[in-house]
Amino acid sequence: MTSSALPPTLAISLPDWIGDVVPWDDAFPTDEARMDLAIALSRENIDRGTGGPFGACVFEQQSGRLVAVGVNSVQRHNNSTLHAEMVALMMAQHRLQHFTLHDESLPVHDLVTSCDPCAMCFGAVPWSGVRRVVSGATRDDAANLGFDEGPVFDQSYRYLEARGIEFHREVQRQAAVDVLERYRREGGAIY
Repeated sequence: MTSSALPPTLAISLPDWIGDVVPWDDAFPTDEARMDLAIALSRENIDRGTGGPFGACVFEQQSGRLVAVGVNSVQRHNNSTLHAEMVALMMAQHRLQHFTLHDESLPVHDLVTSCDPCAMCFGAVPWSGVRRVVSGATRDDAANLGFDEGPVFDQSYRYLEARGIEFHREVQRQAAVDVLERYRREGGAIY
């Protein structure tokens, strides 16, 4: 192996501040309470300079138990795939030691994200095993800042809904948009 060879491992981590901000033992009984946490993560991510204005969480649908969180980590890890949703899904599967969250031995899981998923994150939803996606800001809100959300169409939603995946959009939308707008005003990188 030469010094220019790739290392044999890739480590993905959450920022150090996550433990100070996330109330792991709290119950999150409503979509609004769950979205409050996703938006708080997006806000903290820009306040602490660790990434873009997006946060996501995976919850047990019925109990409201928090399973995992994710924040946009594209710049921090120099990896274009590390959107908040992708990180939250990876962390949930790692924590539960299942490659899918739709295993009969597991409760039903939701993905709650501060913004509609981009094309990549949308594409990960059926393989992740979540049965419901709850989002705040719209893809148009993100695109208005210059983020390229990729090809997600009305028929894309219908395709996943036909496979039993429910979408609940625009939950706490204005609060999520406020974080996006602040990121833009403060000169955050658009990628």
